[in-house]
Parts: sequence; C-alpha cells; structure tokens
Amino acid sequence: MQIAFGLYQGFTALDAIGPYQVLTNLPGAEVVLCAERKGELSDDNGLLRFQIDASFDDVREPDVLVVPGGTITRKLARDRAPIVEWVEAAHARTTWTTSVCTGALVLAAAGVLDGRPATTHWIAYDELAGYGARPTEQRVVVDGKVITAAGVSAGIDMALTLVGIMAGAEVAQAIQLGIEYDPQPPYDAGAPSKAPSEILDLVTAVMRADEERVLG
Repeated sequence: MQIAFGLYQGFTALDAIGPYQVLTNLPGAEVVLCAERKGELSDDNGLLRFQIDASFDDVREPDVLVVPGGTITRKLARDRAPIVEWVEAAHARTTWTTSVCTGALVLAAAGVLDGRPATTHWIAYDELAGYGARPTEQRVVVDGKVITAAGVSAGIDMALTLVGIMAGAEVAQAIQLGIEYDPQPPYDAGAPSKAPSEILDLVTAVMRADEERVLG
C-alpha cells in the first residue's frame, strides 16, 4: 500500500509529520514524500528542510494521498498549482484522499470536496466554502473515501482514524500507544468556541497578518 504525502514549499511541518509518524507505523505501508520536483523543500518557517526524492510524475497512483496545510495553500488553490493538478488526477484512483488543516483548500480546488462536508483550520472556513465544500467544525470528517482534518494537530487524529478504518481499531490503538498520543493540554483553548474572545481576536489578527505577508 503506497501512502503519498504531497508536499510543496512552505507547508506546515506538523501537518505532515503528525500523520507521517502514525502512518509509517502501519504494517505494509510504503510511505513516499513527493512534490512538483525532486530536491529540497523547507517548511513555512524555513527552518526544517526535507529532501524530496520523488516528483508528482513519479507517484501517479497512490493508494492513500495526504496533503498538509500551510498559509501558501490559498495561493496554490487559487492558481491551480501543480499539486492541485496532481490531486485531481490521483484522486480518481486513490482508496483514500486526505488533507490536514488548509490542505483541504488544495483538495477543494481539485474538485474533491464539491458538495461534501469537510473541515480545515477554523480561519479558512469561508475560503473552503467558496470552493463548494460544506465546512464543519468537526475535528475529523470522513465522507466516502475523503477524510479531512481540522488545523495542524488534528492530522494525528485523522491518521489514527484512517488506520482504524483500514487495519482495525487494535492496530490504531497500538500505534496510538506506541507514539504515546494521550492529549491532556494545559489549557482548554484549542478551538474558537473554547478560547477566550481576546485570545481568538489576537490569533485571528496574527494569522491574517501572516497571510498578508505570505500572499501579498
């Protein structure tokens, strides 16, 4: 079973690394990192660097496709960047097509989420709806063969959900225990409906400013 992570310059590291840590523990999985072209990619902070040994052209028929998010996904979706074309073509043959955070915008731009319930980072709900999806605040949404996850850390939940569907609850629980994924956050502010209003306003302002910086 081939599991392909579709990457691009400026993706959010945890969006990919969380599911990667889960899915590389799935028995029989062949995990491949691919991008528009081979070579080095960096995350959205420019600090982590990844050597990509496969291009989209090398990975045409993955069984599972994973697209992480990042601020730049808004531009990738708008411009129908190569990753959008790759998702559109590969989705026809995947067993599962998945995204984390604003990776859902790439799926949506590829036509994968038309009329579907889906989730993404809360700051991108309106943009997701603009592509014809039906945004929901759920942390993980399974609709047919499409699975979308909310922001960043939700990618771990998505991957464990996927493992449970593909290999059974015992395998998923074993992987969860192996990575000691037992969330007990020190603050109950991990969703817009839970965070204090002043914190929500602050984070919204910071993220919008980051969008302006990245997208211009």
